[in-house]
Amino acid sequence: MTGVGTGIGVGIVGLGGMGQLHASNMRQEGADIVAGVDLIAAQRERFGAEFGAETYDSHEAMLEDERVEVVVVTTPNKFHEPIAVAALEAGRHVLVEKPLGHTLESAERLAEAAERADGICMVGFHNRHAASAAMFDAYKAQGRFGRLTHVEANYIRRRGVPGPGSWFTNPDLAGGGALLDIGVHAIDLALYMLDFPDVLEVSGTARSTFGTQEEYADPDGFGNNWDAQSEAYEVDDSVSAFIRCADGRTITLEAGWATNRDPSQEFHVRGSNAGARFEIGDSDLELLEAGIAGCDHYADTQLTGDASVTGHYEQDRVFLETVAAGEEATVNTVDEALAVQRVIDAIYRSSETGRAIRLEDTRKATRPMD
Repeated sequence: MTGVGTGIGVGIVGLGGMGQLHASNMRQEGADIVAGVDLIAAQRERFGAEFGAETYDSHEAMLEDERVEVVVVTTPNKFHEPIAVAALEAGRHVLVEKPLGHTLESAERLAEAAERADGICMVGFHNRHAASAAMFDAYKAQGRFGRLTHVEANYIRRRGVPGPGSWFTNPDLAGGGALLDIGVHAIDLALYMLDFPDVLEVSGTARSTFGTQEEYADPDGFGNNWDAQSEAYEVDDSVSAFIRCADGRTITLEAGWATNRDPSQEFHVRGSNAGARFEIGDSDLELLEAGIAGCDHYADTQLTGDASVTGHYEQDRVFLETVAAGEEATVNTVDEALAVQRVIDAIYRSSETGRAIRLEDTRKATRPMD
């Protein structure tokens, strides 16, 4: 098999669904899936059988395996930093799933380690690579939208709280709830479409509404036999936020695991010449324009992208291509992920204090003393 990853030895840390997806994608691009790490023996056995990989119960043991050139981290958020830092310090290249860390401080330490390291470090924000985003990028480069001014970002489920007792609802392991799980995708994509402007101020409210409801309706069984009394539930299940960026650009965010409204992953991007509408991670894009030819009119153009271009696959391909070329990452960078983490931290701070948070104040508060 040939591909951009041909001959690259990959080790996966965290062998659940995401770990297996990364392994499948990278194997299809020619990489050798040589190792996997998980605390659960059954996961290790299944992964080893499927990919012919050596499996370990610790990342330290895996890093002794000289065949591993690339480490993919798909663990609960709290463990992103120690695993990624250990891999970088061992001279490996790293792809770490979003978010960068479970806290801003952890994310900053990981970013510092990535800056020191010789290896490449990229972060798993796959929606940038979906067909809808690729088409948006191309039309933006042509100037079709004019000056971009605002993004309405939605990632909302009507019902979709991970079950109490999972790591997703454990603040020590996850660092937060819906905002860190799915809101992070919406924030990243919105900032990406605006070319990561400086964020000046953030105002937001995080809510925990549904987690303690004994009679929580879960028609799709997303929470796996809901039992509100089984475990503590101390994370947010929905968030609303307003993000003010440099040059007057703005972002509104609605993210939620559970809301009494229709689910939505819809993005609206406004520009001075045209706008765009699409579903996050989708393959289609709608251009929204107005004109005067003949008479004043609206012009809506539906672009149907290649549905085989999935964000997850293209992201993994780009990562392997970057590693093979030995070049610095230009997309999915640690600096971008850290900017997203600062916004998340500011939303939580704003919710706690009931006031807007200036990002410059946050940077000063967390910046090491000279």
